[in-house]
Amino acid sequence: MWCHRLMRPPPILANGLLVKRWPLLSFQRTAQHQAFDALFDHDQLAEARKWHQSFRMSSLPPGNTSFSRSSGPGGQHVNKTETKATTTWPVAQLLACLPKLLHAGVRQSKYYSKRSDCLTIQAQTQRSRTANTDENLEKLFEELQAMYRNTVPGETSPDKAKKYEALKKSANDTRVKLKKQQASKKSFRKGFAD
Repeated sequence: MWCHRLMRPPPILANGLLVKRWPLLSFQRTAQHQAFDALFDHDQLAEARKWHQSFRMSSLPPGNTSFSRSSGPGGQHVNKTETKATTTWPVAQLLACLPKLLHAGVRQSKYYSKRSDCLTIQAQTQRSRTANTDENLEKLFEELQAMYRNTVPGETSPDKAKKYEALKKSANDTRVKLKKQQASKKSFRKGFAD
């Protein structure tokens, strides 16, 4: 038997192949008695929240759109017209209109193209160029909204802030009490050594 604290789990054989089991990693807060948004810079949080309140699809840069023939169903219309819209937004252009907290997430987006350092989105579901171009803009808007939701925590209510302060104070009091108990034990032991 193995102890999960001291050793890694043993590998398993699956279909004759050696497969290693690794524990799943999850995000854990390092500070126990602290609100989640306390780990962020308050100025950057305020900037991101203010940006999100005024963020509209019309505030996005237009990007560079090119058209090509789309694939799939559509018959002769698809073969004769170039309705597939491919829109690219250079990362530098997007970062200029995003708050600092979202900058790291732009290059981690599923639409990021490392070769050209831009976000590239394609749409070919509609039969018109403008509809496909609008769909690209909608996809970018949804991606930035999801990036905001995953990056910026919600505001901590005053009640929760008070709760965390009380927890922090009680944890500190308990720590000091234990330290004093240990100090008294040590001083008691020294008294017998004389």
